[in-house]
Amino acid sequence: MPGPDLYNMVAGAPLPGRAAFDKINPVDGTLVAKVHEAGPDVVDAAVQAARRALDGHWGRTGVGERVRLLRKVADRIEARFDDLVVAEVADTGKPLPLARELDVARAAMNFRSFADTVAGAGVDSYLMDLAGGGQALNYAVAKPLGVVAVIVPWNLPLLLLTWKVAPALACGNAVVVKPSEETPSSATLLAEIMAEAGIPDGVYNVVHGFGPDSAGEYLTAHPGIDGVTFTGESRTGSAIMRAVAPRVRPVSFELGGKNAAVVFDDCDLEATLDGLTRSVFMNSGQVCLCTERVYVQRGIFDDVVSGLVDRAKGLKLGRPDAEGVTTGPLISQEHRRKVQAYYDLALDEGAEVLVGGGVPDLGPELANGSWIEPTLWTGVTNADRVLREEIFGPTAALVPFDSEEEAVTLANDTDYGLAAAVWTSNLERAHRVAQQMRVGMAWVNTWYLRDLRSPFGGMGLSGIGREGGMHSFHFYTQPTNVCIKL
Repeated sequence: MPGPDLYNMVAGAPLPGRAAFDKINPVDGTLVAKVHEAGPDVVDAAVQAARRALDGHWGRTGVGERVRLLRKVADRIEARFDDLVVAEVADTGKPLPLARELDVARAAMNFRSFADTVAGAGVDSYLMDLAGGGQALNYAVAKPLGVVAVIVPWNLPLLLLTWKVAPALACGNAVVVKPSEETPSSATLLAEIMAEAGIPDGVYNVVHGFGPDSAGEYLTAHPGIDGVTFTGESRTGSAIMRAVAPRVRPVSFELGGKNAAVVFDDCDLEATLDGLTRSVFMNSGQVCLCTERVYVQRGIFDDVVSGLVDRAKGLKLGRPDAEGVTTGPLISQEHRRKVQAYYDLALDEGAEVLVGGGVPDLGPELANGSWIEPTLWTGVTNADRVLREEIFGPTAALVPFDSEEEAVTLANDTDYGLAAAVWTSNLERAHRVAQQMRVGMAWVNTWYLRDLRSPFGGMGLSGIGREGGMHSFHFYTQPTNVCIKL
């Protein structure tokens, strides 16, 4: 049975693409929608529509009006809450509670948070004394960056989309969004919500497609794009940097991670196991902040191993709306092949499989889904590829350590630098070790606890720049200094 058509959305109107591709439900392999791929003409139309919006009414809209509209978008997200949950679940297969409590709830929160940030933002101003007498006043005017390309991944599609679009619009920009080809539904639905909230045509545009030789490449290479914000794989970030380099356009990247947890023997064991279960397995490990390396002090290593294995065995895989389901599928068959290849590689590298390691049998109704077992290993070291390369699945390796110095060395032995978690009841150690982590975000005795005003981003292969609160404001605006001799 043919699925519905998802069109590109340009200047408030649907536009067909040069071809349509199938969006497949990762739960059971059924068709979700026929998605229209944007060719160069559609991408150009979207960029031109955004430029017209900037040159027209939107470019003359004051901060107060933009704040009002953003809050109205948040209200409309809540009014269309169930529709957005359905879209997210159909695209990703994640359990209903996760889609409700994380993805859609955070989408509304993102718009309100950035509305508050921009409403309270001031400007830099300096009064300088002149050598010959008199004074001069300097003040900075924050202007929109312009037309911004917003490229978002498939793991948290609505959350990460609104995390970028909300501050971009709050600062007066117009956007062209390229959602992942795996999760096109919520970005398209958000175009309806924007119109319902009164966002002018052309301020928010959506183009569907893939990366190379498709919408992603056409968008980042378009001369009318003033900046690119991207969340996704590090190698894709490198390709985008090459695309914008000739025009020297700014970029904001949140890329991959190979995140570590460091567990000391004075931790609260039960709280730590609960936290590790969440940080390793949430969203089937498909979160850039998830833990893939767990370093445990030797005295409690066996206790942590047995406790985490028990919790992994207690996870329930199944349909998103089934009772008690904790864990959904991977996003696609292609991604499952990648993760399974790492499961096989771990065996080749001498890993001991504590739990999982393969594809579960969930019955004939789910046989065509992209399912894989939550998996834990021991017996590998930082020299092995499974501890050096991002897997992005429900898996982690557990490695013992003896001293604090050794733990810090092991955790920092990576080309990535996104996030880390430290588990200890020693307050001095907590501060000391967390500050030594070469990451953008370090948690102590928790994970994924976020104040949306705080800086979000990574080091090394994990990205460029920071988002959140005023950090987003700085990327999405360009200051002009005005100097007046008094």
